[in-house]
Amino acid sequence: MSAVASIFDPVTLPCGFRLQNRVIKAAMEENMATHHCLPGPALFSLYRYWAHGNLGMIITGNVMVDKQAMTGPGGVALEADTPLEPFTQWAKIIRSNGAKAIMQINHPGRQVLKAMRGKAIAPSAVGLNMGKHSKMFATPVEMTGDDIHDVCQRFVTTAMRAVDAGFDGVEIHAAHGYLLTQFLSPLTNQRKDEWGGALENRARLLLNIVSQIKARCPSGFLIMVKINSADFQRGGFELGDAIRVIERLEALGVNIIEVSGGSYESPAMQRRNTDEQTLAREAYFLEFASRIAKATAIPVMTTGGIKRAPVAQRVINKGCTLVGMASALAFTPDLVKKWQAEPDYSGVIPHCHWRDKALASLATMSMVRRQLRRLGNDLTTVRHPSALWSLVLDMCHRKRMTRRYLNEQNQ
Repeated sequence: MSAVASIFDPVTLPCGFRLQNRVIKAAMEENMATHHCLPGPALFSLYRYWAHGNLGMIITGNVMVDKQAMTGPGGVALEADTPLEPFTQWAKIIRSNGAKAIMQINHPGRQVLKAMRGKAIAPSAVGLNMGKHSKMFATPVEMTGDDIHDVCQRFVTTAMRAVDAGFDGVEIHAAHGYLLTQFLSPLTNQRKDEWGGALENRARLLLNIVSQIKARCPSGFLIMVKINSADFQRGGFELGDAIRVIERLEALGVNIIEVSGGSYESPAMQRRNTDEQTLAREAYFLEFASRIAKATAIPVMTTGGIKRAPVAQRVINKGCTLVGMASALAFTPDLVKKWQAEPDYSGVIPHCHWRDKALASLATMSMVRRQLRRLGNDLTTVRHPSALWSLVLDMCHRKRMTRRYLNEQNQ
């Protein structure tokens, strides 16, 4: 791809997939599903704003492959027997103004809240280490071989149902400390069998999932993988590991790589990490993504802290094909339109500077989710929300959603 291409230029990917521009709405966890973990009116309203925001592609928030293993209350799940009509409507809304519709598919592994009483499984029985906040999460159980094969088939089933619903592709989430990341990282994968040890074994589940989705879905169906550039924890998954895994993904025909980083323990995706590496103030992972782009023929997208057009353009100039944005589009869903009219316009990304990093991370996510809920209710967003009040509102919302989820699981 040309280094002088504009972020507003259309782009045709090597696989033939054409986007109306290079700016992508990246995934955020909305926690706005209706009953039985289905997309409903609130999510439809929210995605209409993005659909008419002049974006090249819109990636959904987490769609879980197992509704007994959710990242949080109010999440969406798509299983073999899930009603498909709400997902069909969701895809139509996303595609209504020319954007491509991509469903992010995921499994939380050990990152399951204890209050959800869900299924917390992991490659090894290694619990989250978040200090005094660790007790918020369920204790994980080490997966059996049957568990691993079940998870693989669930990813494939969800991808096939995304095809049926009219989505243009899926993004397999192998970042941010979720299950596939747990397999990739030596900190969380301490297995001694064919699923652990050497990197080729730790990557086996991700590669199996990609291979089977590729085999079972139509040839024009886009397959993305979101992968950590690093865990940002000592002794964890590193950039060299990421490049080696991406080489294998390239051989399998993956169409786009999204580069991110971090986990609940080291939330680098919010520019907080627990090792010595310093992240940029905007486009946090650009240096990592640029190095990855040089090492692979797969088009690369990076996400993290982008809110200004010149920064987005720098992402393209540094060798990435696509620019991902998340939080800034929660506050200003038509940000790309504003950039086209006023190139110096700056979006908003919230930051919380409390001393407790885990609590600050939760507050930051709460400020974002507050805006998503407002858009879902057709309300204007709040440009400078209170971190404390946002956290209180989010806790109340999540408590209601948790109660509803538990009631439905018991029915």
